Amino acid sequence: MQSAFSGRSAIVTGAASGIGLGLARALAARGAKLWLVDIDAAGLERAAQALGSACQAATLDVRDAPALQALIERVAREHGRLDYVFNNAGIGIGGEASELGVAHYDRSIDVNIRGVVNGTVAAYGVMVRQRSGHIVNTASLAGLTPVPLLVPYAMTKHAVVGLSTSLRAEAALHGVRVSALCPAAVETPLLDSSNPADLPPLRWRADVRHYLERLSGPPYPADRTAEDTLRGVERNQALIIVPGRARFTAVLNRWLPGVVRWATQQALREEMKRGGR
Repeated sequence: MQSAFSGRSAIVTGAASGIGLGLARALAARGAKLWLVDIDAAGLERAAQALGSACQAATLDVRDAPALQALIERVAREHGRLDYVFNNAGIGIGGEASELGVAHYDRSIDVNIRGVVNGTVAAYGVMVRQRSGHIVNTASLAGLTPVPLLVPYAMTKHAVVGLSTSLRAEAALHGVRVSALCPAAVETPLLDSSNPADLPPLRWRADVRHYLERLSGPPYPADRTAEDTLRGVERNQALIIVPGRARFTAVLNRWLPGVVRWATQQALREEMKRGGR
């Protein structure tokens, strides 16, 4: 049976690594015509070479709204339509809230919210005109539950969920679909990264990998995340929550939020104790 993605145009931001690269691989395997976007030129080139003629690469910063809009309009023009846009590029910024300044929040907002907004606005206009298409915005389980020590990150991911679920209702009137991807910890470079070097340094930052493992279990492979995501896209799910244990946490937080708060507080205390805080 032919894939729903075969021959369709798809743009993936943050495609040089992690979930974005996993999505690119999964889409290429299904016969999609791909445009890969990332600020990491070297990583993007490696990804494009690995995927071969199935894709084209564009090095740009998703914070650059005109550049992203120009790319999206060019893809729609060259392909004749715009079928899928995966606004996946993101950044993880965290630390004790008492040490974080406005600059830390601004960077999180610029990449994780404005970057998604830029891609959504540009794609939505095209898709409304053609009365079809699907926008998938990468949020996080942290967009559905509280995650202390990653307050800027969690804040932005809640915003992405709100954007996606609210726009989805309007978009349906125009034949356009919108979904929010909400994964738990995924095996990506984000787990071992630090805050950007040009931001004010912190005295201490949690071991994100260890901390998130305690909160949500072992990191889920990026390729399996991508496969689960595309199944959710095919089913037009409003919230694509992966893996199964993340769906359990999301449901538990909805009906028994006190339990999730208690577990989160325990993980917080243990991580701060490990860090000598």
